[in-house]
Amino acid sequence: MAIRRSFRLEIMTVPTPSQQAATKPRDLTTVAIASCRNAFIAVGLFSAVINLLMLAGPIYMLQVYDRVIPSRSIPTLIALSIAVAACYALQGLFDSLRQRILTRIGAALHIALWQPVVATILRGPLRGGAGNRGSQLSHDLDSVRSFLSGLGPTTLFDLPWMPLYLAGCFLLHPYLGWTLVAGAVLLFGIALVTELLTREPTREASRSGAARGVQLEAGRRNAEIVAALGMERRLIERIGAANDEHIAAQQRNADIAGSLGALSKTLRFMLQSALLGLGAYLVIEGEASSGVMIAASIMGSRALAPVELAISIWRPFLGARQAWQRLRAALGSGDAPASAVAPEPATQRLTVEQVFVAAPGSGTPIVQNATFKLEAGQALGVIGPSAAGKSTLARALVGIWPVGRGELRLDGATLDQWPADIRGGMIGYLPQDVELFDGTVAENIARFDPEIDDQAVIAAAKAAGAYDMILKLPKGFEMRVGEAGATLSGGQRQRIALARALYKDPFMVVLDEPNASLDAEGDAALTEAIRRVRARGGIAIIVAHRPAALAAVDLVLTLANGQVQAFGPKDEVLRKTLAGHPVPGAVPLQAVPDARMAPAAAVS
Repeated sequence: MAIRRSFRLEIMTVPTPSQQAATKPRDLTTVAIASCRNAFIAVGLFSAVINLLMLAGPIYMLQVYDRVIPSRSIPTLIALSIAVAACYALQGLFDSLRQRILTRIGAALHIALWQPVVATILRGPLRGGAGNRGSQLSHDLDSVRSFLSGLGPTTLFDLPWMPLYLAGCFLLHPYLGWTLVAGAVLLFGIALVTELLTREPTREASRSGAARGVQLEAGRRNAEIVAALGMERRLIERIGAANDEHIAAQQRNADIAGSLGALSKTLRFMLQSALLGLGAYLVIEGEASSGVMIAASIMGSRALAPVELAISIWRPFLGARQAWQRLRAALGSGDAPASAVAPEPATQRLTVEQVFVAAPGSGTPIVQNATFKLEAGQALGVIGPSAAGKSTLARALVGIWPVGRGELRLDGATLDQWPADIRGGMIGYLPQDVELFDGTVAENIARFDPEIDDQAVIAAAKAAGAYDMILKLPKGFEMRVGEAGATLSGGQRQRIALARALYKDPFMVVLDEPNASLDAEGDAALTEAIRRVRARGGIAIIVAHRPAALAAVDLVLTLANGQVQAFGPKDEVLRKTLAGHPVPGAVPLQAVPDARMAPAAAVS
């Protein structure tokens, strides 16, 4: 916060989250850079002053050799020395200020883009093909900030001042000027060759590094399977191949950049000596003074130094440039922000009309032409064989996967009309593969709300039948569950995840295989939780294979091959489905308990 506050006061204004939300996704990086405009102008002005002050050295040498030594004037020498010392002190001060400003530009860009980058990473797996980026975007943002905080940008700001030193050499003598021009052309040629030859190896090193990271993370995430099935040696070999590819790409890049960097350094030393030699020749011929010889050597060295430094920092520059391009592409593919005026929270109905749903990145629909309607106080059981599209439908209902065609509305509004945090408060979701986050039990149930409502956490735990179970845990609600809930059993994770879905009584609760890891006591708690959702006027949707999950529902929808086969009252649909058109994997009617619920209108 201190960095952000001081930087806003001194240099620029970082876009606030509300301003970012009102900005089109493709403009985020442009807005962030534009907000640094004043800071970059300040860096440019400091660079101008620094390069002008750099002339103090050559001027000092000219005066010493051409005025002080011939006149043997000690006062003149002292005055010139004080003046040049003051110039060098100012140069050091401005150089320090310039570097501090660049460091804060990097920090400000990082702050401005951090939330959009994290949001893009979190949404990546939902967009098909984007999930394999993993944390690459956060590394890209770090690369840009690190480059801006280093010497690279100062070198680039110094390059445009080369003509100043060239003009100074021409003023001293045309021969010296043309010699320096020839050297500059050669060094620029080396810089261009460096750009062309290192572009592809840099891109390949970045790609192979990301691929290696993905494989390492997959192995870490599946550590139990790796150990149980004896896959460790094979995975090490597989990851080793990706690592070898990454090292080879980095080595090619380093060899090219290192060789050309050494060539440019050698060339600069030769040019500096050439200027001295040419100056000595001009002194011998009486066309220049000894001060001109020394001053030309100093100005030549100063003129060519930025080019040599530019070649040496070319690898990090290319890496930062490619990282910035990936950031622009990723943030430009973001979702459009929700409407500034959100509808009221839903309280009445869910309407699904001719909905088609495909997996992100795929054009083949998994759910086709699904149509049904649920009123407040109703509960729907979704049944069907494996790969029928049940989980896909559940993901579409809660807004995880987009609706390709058709309409999915709560109280007449589509899900994208609400901001994510408001929409999330209306929806409770228990996925088939339960995931908890490293934190306390209470934090997981409260969805990591910074202002945890203790009573709401306790109420959700009781509604899920998890209250007594949580009290038996070490430290109860304050117990840390570990990464992915590693310290809990499967049934405990599922009960806590169910409590999370019920936190603060969301209007629509979607449960995908909610009793997969539950015992008889857990099944009873699940049934009671569904009854409570209906009793308070909510909507419950349960994807089920086990019949116990359907005890509290009053409606059933049968899916097969992604299409709705039947929808209506539970007893009627199950009876017709099993008697006339049996669906493989459907729940046997005799195994489904009677919910004994009052009609939905009476319950609500």
